[in-house]
Amino acid sequence: MNYTIKDIAKMAGVAPSTVSKIINNYGGISEKTKKKVNKVIEDTGYQPTFSAKSLATKKSNLIGLIYAGKINVDFTHPFFNEVVTSFKNTIGLLGYDIIMFSNEHFYQDKGSYLARCRHFQVDGCLIIAGEEIEKAIYELVENDIPCMGIDLELKGTHSSYVMTDNVELANKVVQHLHTYSVKDIAFIGGKQDSAIAMLRKKGFLQAMNQLGLEVREEWIQYGDFYEKSGYDAMKKILEKRPYPQAIFAASDLMAFGALKAIEEIGIKVPDDIRLIGCDDIVACRYSNPKLTTVKQDKEMLGKTAACILDSLISGEKMDPVFIESELIVRDSCGSNND
Repeated sequence: MNYTIKDIAKMAGVAPSTVSKIINNYGGISEKTKKKVNKVIEDTGYQPTFSAKSLATKKSNLIGLIYAGKINVDFTHPFFNEVVTSFKNTIGLLGYDIIMFSNEHFYQDKGSYLARCRHFQVDGCLIIAGEEIEKAIYELVENDIPCMGIDLELKGTHSSYVMTDNVELANKVVQHLHTYSVKDIAFIGGKQDSAIAMLRKKGFLQAMNQLGLEVREEWIQYGDFYEKSGYDAMKKILEKRPYPQAIFAASDLMAFGALKAIEEIGIKVPDDIRLIGCDDIVACRYSNPKLTTVKQDKEMLGKTAACILDSLISGEKMDPVFIESELIVRDSCGSNND
């Protein structure tokens, strides 16, 4: 038999609200009443429903996970997989579970994330940036559900965000190359409507201008963060001589595509062209040559997102956080002293 909270209250001779308070460890209940109610619960094997708990505590301890817009990566992508794993581990220690909102058909149907969050009574949402962010995301952020963005600037009253300092990230690459007298540098960026890609381009151009280095338009190409687009972009850069001394690709996968294009015409990395990627995925350590890259602190991104979201749920105002990156020097830029 499936017992309800009303059944338990009737058998114990108390009000349903008293049973609810005992289940959720509220004070103000005598030990005698607690023992009586707990004995009935034990004898009946009663398990309080999720809705009963959430109604009593005003919290569901559920976090909605949303991949916003059109996602060009899947759940096996090294960067997002590690960030979400770090978030999951930290938010779990804080007492929350995660419910994932699929956007496969939802994006086309122009549904409401707000309505779905209300339906599942989530305490807050983690929103991971994709491309072409739908209006439903901003509808959600403008309401009272706490929202935390990763690589997505959120400006709602109950929102905040965390991302790598992408401008400084690109600055580090140019500064490093300039230290080794490399002046002719090309850039392969992500999609031009990607906020992250544009921040990396901004950092690249900023550093080039500050150092008085020439920016050649034909040496600025765009991809979609994947290998094939890096290959195609590199092919365009190699159409005319002189070739650049170095390539900065805004993702490791695009750097691997660029490496393939470079090798196809018989020139070598790093002897003829130096190459630097971004993300420090595992494959960088095993490529030939090993890829120099900028490491984003994926664990810190996930942990920080979890802790800030927990604070937002508690009613605190939280400023955005920008996480510092680290240049990992390997063989592909010709300046590895190891």
